[in-house]
Amino acid sequence: MHSKFEMSMMGDLKFFLGIQIHQPPYGIFINQAKYAQEILIKHGMTSCDSIGTPIATKHLDADLSGTPVDQMKYRSMVGALMYLTASRPDIVHATCYCTRYRAKLNEKHLTAVKRIFRYLKDTINMGLWYSKYTGFELTAFLDSDHAGCLDSQAEYVSLSTCCSQVLWLRTQLTDYGFQFDKIPMYCDSKAAIAISCNPVQHSHTKHIDVRYNFIKEKVEKGPLMIILEQRIAAIKGYRGGSGE
Repeated sequence: MHSKFEMSMMGDLKFFLGIQIHQPPYGIFINQAKYAQEILIKHGMTSCDSIGTPIATKHLDADLSGTPVDQMKYRSMVGALMYLTASRPDIVHATCYCTRYRAKLNEKHLTAVKRIFRYLKDTINMGLWYSKYTGFELTAFLDSDHAGCLDSQAEYVSLSTCCSQVLWLRTQLTDYGFQFDKIPMYCDSKAAIAISCNPVQHSHTKHIDVRYNFIKEKVEKGPLMIILEQRIAAIKGYRGGSGE
């Protein structure tokens, strides 16, 4: 490119848009430790007690009886965490859960956000590691619900949506030269799996929008394999661990 453009070589890329990049001979590691430290300082969380999980087992809802808190502070903290999710998939679920609440916030919501910051304190150097020598498998994990609803229809819709994402990602990776035969999808709902694996429409499921039923064909003839897995919620970043 030197023949076409005026350029200067500055060595290996080490920092870009708040992301630290380490390139040893055996892979690439990216994280946002510097940015995480900055937001801990900005929001006064450097001296907080650390915690092992980013989200509690207690249900977070729009409780109107609690003590109101500063909405701007809450939104600023959530916004800072959203940018951090670029290299921290372990806090994605907890952060997105907090983004559902933008108005009429109280101490309970602020405590949930602060818990994520407490989790960051001892995991500040975590990031994404891309190994040069090892291959990888495409696997999907689904903790079934849809818009917070846990009935069988909602779980089936959620499973179908996950299927769409998996097929899209499979297409992208195929363009990069990766080939996948049977892609395992781990789901924790027996009812959703039963509907997906049954090509016959029944009276209890015929009301479900037809656009979600394409997953049945993909399971029967295509590249998907759905597996019942009850321990999905134990994945770090989902509900698990301490219920504080």
